[in-house]
Amino acid sequence: MADERQIADEELRPAPVIAPGYTFGTVTDQIASVVLTRRTPVFWIACFAGGFSLLLLFLWAVALLFAKGVGIWGIMIPVGWGFAITNFVWWIGIGHAGTLISAILLLLNQAWRNSINRFAEAMTLFAVACAGMFPLLHMGRPWLFYWMFPYPNAMGVQPQFRSPLIWDVFAVSTYATVSLMFWFVGLLPDLATLRDRARNRMARGIYGILAMGWRGSARHWSNHEMASLLLAGLATPLVLSVHTVVSFDFTVAIVPGWHSTFFPPYFVAGAIYSGFAMVLVLAIPLRWVYGLQGLITDRHLENSAKVMLATGLIVGYAYVLESFTAWYSGNVYETAAVWHRMTGPYAPAYWSLITCNIVAPQMLWFKRVRTKPIFLFIASLVVLVGMWLERFVIIVSSLAQDYLVSSWRVFHPTRWDWATYVGTIGLFTFLFFLFIRLLPMISIFEVRTLLPQAKVEEEAEG
Repeated sequence: MADERQIADEELRPAPVIAPGYTFGTVTDQIASVVLTRRTPVFWIACFAGGFSLLLLFLWAVALLFAKGVGIWGIMIPVGWGFAITNFVWWIGIGHAGTLISAILLLLNQAWRNSINRFAEAMTLFAVACAGMFPLLHMGRPWLFYWMFPYPNAMGVQPQFRSPLIWDVFAVSTYATVSLMFWFVGLLPDLATLRDRARNRMARGIYGILAMGWRGSARHWSNHEMASLLLAGLATPLVLSVHTVVSFDFTVAIVPGWHSTFFPPYFVAGAIYSGFAMVLVLAIPLRWVYGLQGLITDRHLENSAKVMLATGLIVGYAYVLESFTAWYSGNVYETAAVWHRMTGPYAPAYWSLITCNIVAPQMLWFKRVRTKPIFLFIASLVVLVGMWLERFVIIVSSLAQDYLVSSWRVFHPTRWDWATYVGTIGLFTFLFFLFIRLLPMISIFEVRTLLPQAKVEEEAEG
């Protein structure tokens, strides 16, 4: 009877935040060695080379776009928004997980965030950088991007502040600024650690400049904690507001399939859904290649999978609500728009997104799936594909069939649409792997704060 009770207690006890046996020195050595002493693995070289190759493809596509204009894309009347806005919304959504992990989980004192927040924050910055390019490229005359800012000029021309695209400029730029500040402030103690451990004189000088004189004094730590909490307080509403503003691009338009009041919470849930999927896609290979299973444990993967499952259920509810609202409203145009998605030329994309975003993630109900890295990796890739298809279907299918039957047309992406999209994936990969080679991908000082807790859990297990 006692053995059965002990087994039950072991099953109910959560996995440790970090694996037992770590000390301050071993944590610092393992994380810092990735940047300072460890040889570059073949995995990193292959991924970096692949990302750089796709980045060159992106530069080629953008150069051709500047030379010939947006006519190289598949957009036309009435589908004036195609891949560019689809990719913009998709990349912005991916960036939400980093802010949520960094800000909200910090304020809620969730210790499991400490091992994954650093590269999630970096993921946010690179995803926002990729997203910010598409509205500029979609303008047709990107060299006039400054027209979207409220700059003083002699002609008295000001942006149209009633346009949601202008709202996007303010929301995304604020989001990027706060995320960058949060990321850099969190890096300061680790930059000082790299400064003190670096053997190369140039590296020691660069890390020293970036560390901004950090010496680890009580005053430094007090100011660091205060700045982190203030930035977390600023970033928390951004998690909700940024993608809400992005959803206004569609909600304020009188277009069948867009003019819906539930779009803001729907888009926010979808953003966190795809963001955590990207966190898992990045974390699972990294912990395997660099031997970080003791720092990025099964608990981190399982908790991320639980967040994915919860937000996936919200997204599934939004799909049902979308169809129900169109039917219950009695609006023939809304009903026709939903029916067009299900049975029209975009039906394969619609049913694929339903499969990827609703059906496939239901496997996450099972603990065995949530704790198997390979299953989680595949499920996360499926969700990322499904969320891209969702944005594509929402944008393109609604524009392809509006009120005027004579203007209905089907959007067909060109090879340059695909080249631009795939190229931004290369840009993201290039920046991310450059980051993990030059800076600590896991927060050293935050992981070390978990050591007393890990020691208590180790003693309890013993």
